Amino acid sequence: MLGTGGTIGSAGAYWTGSSTRVAIDQLLRVPGIDSIATVETEQFLNLASSAIGPARWLELSRRIAQLFAERSDLRGIVVTHGTDTMEETAYFLDLTVGGIRPVVVTGSMRPSDMAGADGPANLTSAARVAVDTNARGRGTMVVMDDRLFAARDVTKSNSTRVEAFQAPERGPLAIIDPEGVVYRRKSDHRNAPQFDISAVTELPRVDVIYAYAGADGAAIDAVVAAGAKGIVVAGVGRGGSTQLQSAALARARERGVVIVTSTRTGSGAVPVGTGANVGAGDLNPQKARVLLMLALTRTSDVVQLRKVFAENQ
Repeated sequence: MLGTGGTIGSAGAYWTGSSTRVAIDQLLRVPGIDSIATVETEQFLNLASSAIGPARWLELSRRIAQLFAERSDLRGIVVTHGTDTMEETAYFLDLTVGGIRPVVVTGSMRPSDMAGADGPANLTSAARVAVDTNARGRGTMVVMDDRLFAARDVTKSNSTRVEAFQAPERGPLAIIDPEGVVYRRKSDHRNAPQFDISAVTELPRVDVIYAYAGADGAAIDAVVAAGAKGIVVAGVGRGGSTQLQSAALARARERGVVIVTSTRTGSGAVPVGTGANVGAGDLNPQKARVLLMLALTRTSDVVQLRKVFAENQ
């Protein structure tokens, strides 16, 4: 288990912003978890998930790859993580960590010392998935609230509830019952990572721009001036933007910035398409950003990028 911090690793006056950090080895004092697996811990980070971004993703992915390479006895790896950006970290790991052994990301919606804390149950469920033979070949997954989700599909849909994590229109991969993990889909038997990051030292800048009634192009012009190589538009409806935003996006394209259009609605798809922009399909804006950052390490050709997004639907 690699600890990175988050609510699951917090205690004290959490809701007033004065929480204390709890080490990963302390979190594992969960009755019965030692009957599931022999668990070793490493405090990789101890941060709020808002402090975990592209540079940390690269470090974490490489550490996991290193552990798998060095430890043939490992059945799987569990990563504890704050829930606010958990889905982005999990999707990055899904795209960059190879091998058939599972990576399971989990956390909690309540701090470790709160009545009804969900961390212990989530840790137990994550351990059960990590050692489960049927979890192999499924890439990186997220366990929350007795449900197992594909990293690609899952999103945080509520700010405080323990059932916050959902997979709109796709649903969970499995339900974690007392008797075992009940899968709803067959394994893809994946092995090789989709992206090789061994030579990547820094991910290209990609920003998310939100479309809303009356929006102008100022934010778009600003991120282009700041060096953005790509922009993901969280568009209205099926990826729409205002007239002024569309004009700014055209200026950005002229400067070589790649534009991906997604939807702010929370579910549904924007067709990958054939025009000047790339549609995100049913990837939400934050997931589309992760995929575009990695895809831009290979190419900035729109035709090739459209192919990458089509392959990830």
